[in-house]
Amino acid sequence: MTAAPDTRAAAPGAAPAGRADARRNRALVLSTAMRVFAEEGLEVSLGRIAQRAGVGAGTVYRHFPTKEILIEAVLAEHVEHLVTAADQWAARAAPGDALFGFLLEVAEKSMGRRHFCDALTADQGWPRAVLAAAGQRFHQALERLLHDAKQAGAVHPGVRADDLSALVAGGIALRSAHRDPVRGTWLVRLLLDGLRTQPVTKADLFRDPSALPRHETTALKYCVECGATLRVHATGRPPRYCGPTCRQRAHRRRPAG
Repeated sequence: MTAAPDTRAAAPGAAPAGRADARRNRALVLSTAMRVFAEEGLEVSLGRIAQRAGVGAGTVYRHFPTKEILIEAVLAEHVEHLVTAADQWAARAAPGDALFGFLLEVAEKSMGRRHFCDALTADQGWPRAVLAAAGQRFHQALERLLHDAKQAGAVHPGVRADDLSALVAGGIALRSAHRDPVRGTWLVRLLLDGLRTQPVTKADLFRDPSALPRHETTALKYCVECGATLRVHATGRPPRYCGPTCRQRAHRRRPAG
């Protein structure tokens, strides 16, 4: 007996399982919408987003019939990227370093999302199904990182996942309010460092890297970007970053000139 096809419709804004070109167009619209919303606010029209994406308006409306559906899809995509980042941190770093490195990445990648925060606060109908599902996966990923960090004795045992979410939200506001993004990020690192069972700031290892005298960098044993423990060899130049991701992140914030 042949099974009946699944005719259930996907939630509006959810990723399709259809043709490759349709998936590419959807991804293009999403990435463009994220950029345009950040630059111009949520008032921009779907037609404007289609123009910036270089596709027809029909392509946008076919995937996202309303702006609210597009906003939800953009937010869900952002959250899913953070879930992927959580898995990557867990795979490449010690539990404590993974948790704090991930929280810093969340704070950085969530910068420029003020328009979305305003929309979520103003509309009591949030979160809708697609965003709620992504948010649940994010919470589970954060819980796993926190559990592993506690098991390793790297974070205060009383800290909860909702504490971390609130702390990151405060860190994003703090960094946004500071006129110097480098020092803003440094303050966020200090804020998160207070959750550690053995804060690295006792050795003054979380000073603003741009303010460190060159001769003092030889004493660093933690990544100046995320705080991950570094392996310092007896010979060769002492490392400042745990890897290319933190190095590139720090270089992107470095003032031009």
